Amino acid sequence: MKSRLIYIFIFFTLVGNAQSNKKILRKINKFQKELNLEFLNPKTTILDSLDQVSFKGLEFYPASTKFYIKARFKRTPNETPFLMKTSTDRLPEYVKYGEAHFEMENKKIVLNIYQNIEYSKIDEFKNDLFLPFTDFTSGDGSYGGGRYIDLKIPDNDLIVIDFNKSYNPYCAYSHRFSCPIPPEENDISLRIEAGIKNFNGH
Repeated sequence: MKSRLIYIFIFFTLVGNAQSNKKILRKINKFQKELNLEFLNPKTTILDSLDQVSFKGLEFYPASTKFYIKARFKRTPNETPFLMKTSTDRLPEYVKYGEAHFEMENKKIVLNIYQNIEYSKIDEFKNDLFLPFTDFTSGDGSYGGGRYIDLKIPDNDLIVIDFNKSYNPYCAYSHRFSCPIPPEENDISLRIEAGIKNFNGH
């Protein structure tokens, strides 16, 4: 009887995990589809005019739950605001809001998560957090200047980092934009083959 209950527990655990994975993949596909629609729409696209003509869609790494990370969130409340370097002379003010701690491929990783000081004063954006990063695909599959992930302030000590939803800075598409440069401490010594790939425009 006991062994039967164990098998039933394992079965429902596997079913639950499969359903959870399908839900995650649906959200990833939705994110990618919406991003493509934004680039395809002449009213919302950031592409230069020549690229708009030939643009067929963004290229993504295959969606994978391997890169859907449940990280331990550590709040860092006493950080001093700083001016983050960008691709131009613009220096937006950010503050380190917290850290994400997790393991991937047997490596312990800590990433700094930032909050934009200006946006934090606006109700619509006050819960927004910013995760810029580079990895071994930067310049070798993905944009050399790194990629970004948008996050929200978590309710507890857990934060989900879905690398499948990483996207390129606007600078990857046009020199018209000024983009934050990921700080060196957010360089990941692994290939994060998830999210958006490099853009090959005109």
